[in-house]
Amino acid sequence: MGTSGWLVASLSTVAMITFIPALQLTSVANVAVIIATGPFVAAALAWVWLRESARWQTMLASLAALCGVAIIVGNVQANSDIRGIVLTCLMTVAIGAMTVIVRRHKNTPMIAAAAWSNVLGSIVSIPFADGISAVGATDLLILAMFGFFQVALGLTLFVVGSRLVPSGQAALIATLETPLMPFWVWLAFQESPAPRALFGGALVMAAVIADIVGDTRRKR
Repeated sequence: MGTSGWLVASLSTVAMITFIPALQLTSVANVAVIIATGPFVAAALAWVWLRESARWQTMLASLAALCGVAIIVGNVQANSDIRGIVLTCLMTVAIGAMTVIVRRHKNTPMIAAAAWSNVLGSIVSIPFADGISAVGATDLLILAMFGFFQVALGLTLFVVGSRLVPSGQAALIATLETPLMPFWVWLAFQESPAPRALFGGALVMAAVIADIVGDTRRKR
């Protein structure tokens, strides 16, 4: 894979092993808001490293997406745990840097890097798995689904897609994860999302769709 491939694998590992502890140490709302700054982080790193200037439409869409996330979590009053916030910031920077590196080294086999990141993540996480001996059959099924859909399939598609679009736009599309959270909660637990979540999610999705349509028209 070369140095770039191993760097991507390492950054992906950092992002994975900081995400779940961050959710445990601070509120989901705090994590979601910080993750939503990903487009700005990726665009800034791309400008510094690749001199890849983001379209003003993409920056405007990123701002609109951030406003949508702020609307979703704007009524949350929970106290933030500094460790969770620090882990979330570290994860956001790692994902932004990973996106830029994938964009920079298009010919590097990044699928292999994504696979190795799972191996590295397992090695780093095992020493902290205190209750691993108590895992039952149902737990194994849930963990297998998480490993296949969330980590393997999701990470692979993100790595492949990041090679084909500008770094800021790739991170902007990834922001769709935030407004889709209420949908998955509703689908799994029949918990109806609040009007704020619906409105904010619609704003984020509109920003992403508008940016993709505008970029497509520009290329044509």
